[in-house]
Amino acid sequence: MNSHETVGVTPRPPGAAGTADDVLSGIDLSGRTAVVTGGHSGLGLAATRALARAGARVVVPARRPEQARQALTGVDEVEVDQVDLADLASVRAFAERFRRGHDSLDILIANAGIMACPQTRVGPGWEAQFATNHLGHYALTNLLWPVLKAAGTARVVAVSSGYDPGRRIRWEDVQFAHGYDKWAAYAQSKLANILFARHLDRLGEPHGVRAFSVNPGWIRTSLQRHLTVEEMVAAGWLDADGDPAPGLFTTPERGAATMVWAAASPELDGHGGDYCAGCRIVEGGPADRDEPSDETRDEPTDGPSDEAARLWALSAGLTGLDLIP
Repeated sequence: MNSHETVGVTPRPPGAAGTADDVLSGIDLSGRTAVVTGGHSGLGLAATRALARAGARVVVPARRPEQARQALTGVDEVEVDQVDLADLASVRAFAERFRRGHDSLDILIANAGIMACPQTRVGPGWEAQFATNHLGHYALTNLLWPVLKAAGTARVVAVSSGYDPGRRIRWEDVQFAHGYDKWAAYAQSKLANILFARHLDRLGEPHGVRAFSVNPGWIRTSLQRHLTVEEMVAAGWLDADGDPAPGLFTTPERGAATMVWAAASPELDGHGGDYCAGCRIVEGGPADRDEPSDETRDEPTDGPSDEAARLWALSAGLTGLDLIP
């Protein structure tokens, strides 16, 4: 579940930032190409529709392409392809097809994800949430690097969740081989999204590629498919009748507002590496996390991206991909 709680941001009523269409009003994306993973449901679908209405050509890679095509019926300027983010061979194949058909990529929204699933192993034994939410998008971004760089002014948006400064990557057991906890694994994957965007921005800035992470807020989508009604009632998300708690959830269209704002708003020209919520940069959030963790304190540091650089190196080793100079 995505959280509204952020560091240094005065909470706004749900939807106060407007909808994705509101954010893109007056922004002409004609001639630009976007990729939105999971762009056929929930937040991704809302972002896809808004980007397409603003003139962008949107490519939606999905694990079930036929299902995606049905969901996107009536949306112009959208093409659907196949990808399974938990399968590196599938990610490679999609990236190769995309590069053959497109000279450049202006926007990449890393939106697809899973949450609080039972312990599941994918690929070479990776924990499914870390693999799908982070490693798949890490690999995809690396493999799409030539077309991102070719755009000249591309943006990559990693969809994360609420930020807790006490969270750390579980360096000693990143794959949860011991003591699996579905919420801890989800939280790790969402922190990884933030750290990924921070380090990608440092690497990409000299080439005109900027990256952001975003918290879209609380939205009821298929992301909660692994949760029972009883769990959500106990957490206070639903009332005793199974109805959403008043004032907690917003709509996918409003939740997608920060996603498309980070992807296309000129307000962010000259920015990068930031964590965003409510269509603004969060001050005092993860971009200001400049102290090394206990696990990295004795390692060579590079200022505020110490932890992010360590995650990048770990991801490169796991996937065999480190293609961004």
